[in-house]
Amino acid sequence: MKRNGSKTKAAHYHKIVEWSDEDDCYVGSAPPLIGQCCHGKDEAKVYAELCRIVAEWIEILETGGKALPEPLNKKKFSGKFVLRLEPALHRRLAAKAIAAGESLNTYCVKTLVKV
Repeated sequence: MKRNGSKTKAAHYHKIVEWSDEDDCYVGSAPPLIGQCCHGKDEAKVYAELCRIVAEWIEILETGGKALPEPLNKKKFSGKFVLRLEPALHRRLAAKAIAAGESLNTYCVKTLVKV
């Protein structure tokens, strides 16, 4: 595959650069294509390196005849997912939702949006 084709396909994958307190640096990943794969103190440099790695990874997968995972922006989401948690946490969340005058679903959505 030509390098430009890999870059074009790479543009469809979300690239995440986030600070890691544990590693004391920025860490880059591009799920579902590749997990944490680069790091550094300069956020812009980590992002540039991540973009290069994603394009190379696509080239490697396609050269090896492997299918690329569907980019998140192309994947259809239903808006529903099942969350398994400890009964005690379930109880605490339900109590907080009642105290806020909200359904458990609404309370959890509002809480997750803050993340």
